[in-house]
Amino acid sequence: MMALQLVVMGVSGSGKSTVGSQLGDKLGWKFYDGDDFHPEENRKKMAEGIPLNDQDRIPWLCHLHDILMREHASGQNAILACSALKKMYRCILENRGTGGDRGHLEEHEVPPPLNILFVHLAGPMSLIAKRLEKRKGHFMPPALLQSQFDALEPPSPPEKSITVSLEKSVSEIVSEIEEYIKNLNC
Repeated sequence: MMALQLVVMGVSGSGKSTVGSQLGDKLGWKFYDGDDFHPEENRKKMAEGIPLNDQDRIPWLCHLHDILMREHASGQNAILACSALKKMYRCILENRGTGGDRGHLEEHEVPPPLNILFVHLAGPMSLIAKRLEKRKGHFMPPALLQSQFDALEPPSPPEKSITVSLEKSVSEIVSEIEEYIKNLNC
């Protein structure tokens, strides 16, 4: 089977990093936290309570696409925690270009398609707001949570995705995703 690239997505505070890293440990897959790749300008903007716009996110998303492509090209399964709130952002993660174009690629270059499964961690804003209030040392302030929900476009067909409820424990969420992946291999 082709290498699988799993993108654990959702609003800030939904547990993407926790779920992604625990799932990576359990499956023996590489884990990347998209937040680690934000340029300093983006971190500063968010820390000041200013939501990122598309122009802030696109270079960051292109870099994350390149990481997924590198893992795919080497035949490795990998997990990426990334908000991926809008369909356009998920298209960039899959295709590197906006809206599905090929971005910087020359006409004769056709990259192999990525095998991406988006795992949407979904839950009520009240639950996520409580989590954000407890979180220390993160550059994303709780005040920006509403802007994340406003931007959220949950995945829908033809995107390959599953939605997992945040009202379960982390171990239950990880087990549900692991079971889903096992069934993909059948």
